[in-house]
Amino acid sequence: MTRIPAPFPANRPRRLRATPALRSMVRENTLTPSDFIWPVFLMEGTDAETPVPSMPGVVRRTVDRVGAAAKDAWDLGIPAICLFPYTAMEHRTEDCAMAWDPDNLTNRAIREIKSACPEIAVMTDIALDPYNINGHDGFVENGEIVNDRTVEALVKMALAQAASGADILGPSDMMDGRIAAIRGALESEGYQKVTILSYTAKYASSFYGPFRDAVGATGALTGDKNTYQMDPANSDEAMRLVARDLAEGADMVMVKPGMPYLDICRRVKTEFGVPTFAYQVSGEYAMLQAAAQNGWLDGKKVMMESLMCFKRAGCDGILTYFAPEAAKVLNG
Repeated sequence: MTRIPAPFPANRPRRLRATPALRSMVRENTLTPSDFIWPVFLMEGTDAETPVPSMPGVVRRTVDRVGAAAKDAWDLGIPAICLFPYTAMEHRTEDCAMAWDPDNLTNRAIREIKSACPEIAVMTDIALDPYNINGHDGFVENGEIVNDRTVEALVKMALAQAASGADILGPSDMMDGRIAAIRGALESEGYQKVTILSYTAKYASSFYGPFRDAVGATGALTGDKNTYQMDPANSDEAMRLVARDLAEGADMVMVKPGMPYLDICRRVKTEFGVPTFAYQVSGEYAMLQAAAQNGWLDGKKVMMESLMCFKRAGCDGILTYFAPEAAKVLNG
């Protein structure tokens, strides 16, 4: 329990808010560019960028441009970049074989970034939805998203990304047992140093819409993802999933979405004390950007306030589309 050390007027909390210097001295949480992972969208082509209409300020980049973007991020102090490929409907298949193709967009981009800026950490996404004609994170059989066959494919996907030079693998599929399977394969194939940042508490949220536009999944998705992503009503279940993923070999865990689930972030950090991340997802980003563009909110201020709330909730880092802009603010 918080106790007031003395009654008013001996105790005047406003004294410590009186000047910028005093506020800085007693600030409980700080935000730096090293807290960010920057999600970046990839597309086929050469020397081009295409805006994502539902995410103002966000673009898809061709592979030959992603190295320069990573170098810019590193120069701003951002330590990691996370890759997501756009796949047109005509290139999606039932067998999702492109997911583990060594020359798919993600694997080519990993190699491009490691050539252009070897210092930055490259994170990848492990799920079948960018390649699945059904738009789901796993294989669909007779209307059911099947678990074990999907995990076998995710292992192949993880090994292809590790072979391309990925530093951090991000299984976002929410299949049961995938962390153990991926960790076992990495160990047996000599990729012991590859880190797993598991999307451990990924909720079946309605905040993902703009992201699905960005990766071309909006028109592909049949049905919903409620049978494998978490029920937004549940909190204790998230703790069980964190315990499971850590036991299976995850090095870090993630809560997704971010701001609507800050209570989950706090519980994870308090109960497990492990590196805890949150994903400020596309819907959160789009809402703030739309309000700012309409003059309803101060865009820079709400951006920074929203990011600080993750640190206050106990997060060690944030995946955010604001990363470059916020890093520039923090760097002055």
